[in-house]
Amino acid sequence: MSRRILSTLVLIFIVSAFLVSAAEAGKKDDTLNFAWTKELETMDRYYNTAREGMIVSRHICDDLIFRDPVTYEYKPLLAKSYKWIDATTMEFELRQGITFHNGEKFDADDVVYTINFVTNPENKVLVQQNVDWMAKAEKLGPYKVKLYLKKPFPAALEYLGGNVPIYPNEYYAKVGPKGFGQKPVGTGPYKVAEIEPGKKIVFVKNENYFKDSPKGQPAIGKLVQRTIPEMTTQIAELMTGGLDWIYMLTPEQALNLEKVRGIKVLRGEDMRIAFIQMDVTGRTGDTPFKDLRVRRAVNHAIDRQAISKNLVGGESRVVHAACFPSQFGCTDDVMKYEYHPEKAKKLLAEAGYPNGFEVDFYGYRDRQYGEAMVGYLQAVGIKANLKWLQYSALRDMTQGDKVAFVMNTWGSYGVNDISNITGQHFKLEYNDFARDPQVRDWLQEGDNSVDSSHRKEVYNKALKRIAEQAYWVPLFSYVANYAYTQDLVFTSQPDAVPRFFLSKWK
Repeated sequence: MSRRILSTLVLIFIVSAFLVSAAEAGKKDDTLNFAWTKELETMDRYYNTAREGMIVSRHICDDLIFRDPVTYEYKPLLAKSYKWIDATTMEFELRQGITFHNGEKFDADDVVYTINFVTNPENKVLVQQNVDWMAKAEKLGPYKVKLYLKKPFPAALEYLGGNVPIYPNEYYAKVGPKGFGQKPVGTGPYKVAEIEPGKKIVFVKNENYFKDSPKGQPAIGKLVQRTIPEMTTQIAELMTGGLDWIYMLTPEQALNLEKVRGIKVLRGEDMRIAFIQMDVTGRTGDTPFKDLRVRRAVNHAIDRQAISKNLVGGESRVVHAACFPSQFGCTDDVMKYEYHPEKAKKLLAEAGYPNGFEVDFYGYRDRQYGEAMVGYLQAVGIKANLKWLQYSALRDMTQGDKVAFVMNTWGSYGVNDISNITGQHFKLEYNDFARDPQVRDWLQEGDNSVDSSHRKEVYNKALKRIAEQAYWVPLFSYVANYAYTQDLVFTSQPDAVPRFFLSKWK
C-alpha cells in the first residue's frame, strides 16, 4: 500500500471514530447507494464487456432462464417452460401478461427479434461467445419460440440464464444499440429512472414485476449507482454515510474496514481461479517443463494453502483440477499434489536438475502472489525471474511462443460450466500449453453432447489426465471483497455480480 493511500485511510479512520454509525441514510429513505470505479460507456449488455454492464443488465432485464444462485438449478424466467427437441433444437413456452418498463407487451416477437439481432454478424455484438452458438430463433406462436443451435451446445441453459437478456423489439428497432445504451428498457425487477452519463444511474423498483419470477420481488425501493474512480473516496463515503455498498477492495482495505463500527466486510469467493502453465511441448525451445517430473516438482514446490489463506484470504480455497469447483463437469477427484519441498527436490534431481534451473516466470496481476511463488520455487532450486506485464503484452508474447512459465487467471465470464475454462485452455489453441490431442478429444466430446452423464464422464477423464500429467499447477480461487452498511442483507455470488434484487434492509 502506498504512503498516500495509507495516510488517507488513517485520516478516514480517525474521522470515523467520531461517527455514530455508518450509512444510516440509505435505510431511512429506502435507497441503496452504491459505487463502482469504471465509467460504463453503454448500458446495452451486448455492446460492453464490463462487469458493471452485467450488473445493470441483471437488474433491468430478464433472460429466458434464471440460474438459482444457491442451488445452481435452471428455472424458467421469461420462459414458462422449455424442452430439448434434439441436440440442436430447443422450444420455449413464454409467460404471458408481462410488460416492458415502457409499457410494450412481452411476447414471442421480442425473443425472436433479440436472438436474431445478436446472432447476426453484421450487428457486431462484442462478446461473441455469449451468442455465436445460436443459429436463429423462430416464432411458433404468440408465446412459443423455437431456438436453433449451430451445433450441440450443452451449456446453452447456462448462457440463456444470464447472458442473453431479452429486449423489446419495437423500442430497440427504433432506437438501436446507441439509443438503448443511453436509455435501456427491460422487464426486470428495477427500471432506470435517471441517468447522468459517467456519473450516476438511478434505478427504481418495478412495481409491476411479475409475481412468479424466480428472481423474487425486489425489496429495496431505489438503487443509486455513482461512478467514483478513487477507491479511497468510496471508502470515505461509505464510512460517512454517503454510500451503503462498495466492492473490489484490496485485501488491505478490506482488513482496515473490518475495524470500523457499522461496516460489514464480506470476502466472497469468486469464480476466477489462478493457475500456472508450463510449456509442455517445447514451443518456446528446449524447456525443463517437457519432463513430467519437473512439472510435478513445481506442483509440490508451492504451498498453495498458505497463499490462499494468508494472502488471498476470505473464502478463497485451494483448487486441484483445471476448473472452478461449482462448474458443471468439474470434479475434485483428480491426482493431488501436497506441499512437499523435499519431494520436489527429489523429482528435479531425477529429471537431471539436482541444482535446479533458472527460468523467467511471467504474470499480469496480483504480483504479491507471484512473489510468494518465487520464494517457494527458490527453496527447491528453481530460480524464477519474475516478469510482470500488462495483460495485452503478456497475451501477445504467449501467442508468439515466447512464454514458457506463467501464472495466469480465468474467471469464466461467470459461466458455471467447465466448457468455459477447461475447453478454453486445452483444445490446442494458442493458450493451450499442453497440446494433448486426447484431452482435446474428450473435451470436444463433452462440449458436443447434451447427455449430462456422458459429459461428466468424459470431462472426468480429461481432468484426471491433466492432473496426472501435471499440465497445470491449479492454485486457488479468488475472492471479491465487499464492504457495506450493517443494515443491509447482502449475499455475494461466485460470478462477483451483485444481485441487489435479492437484498433487503434489516
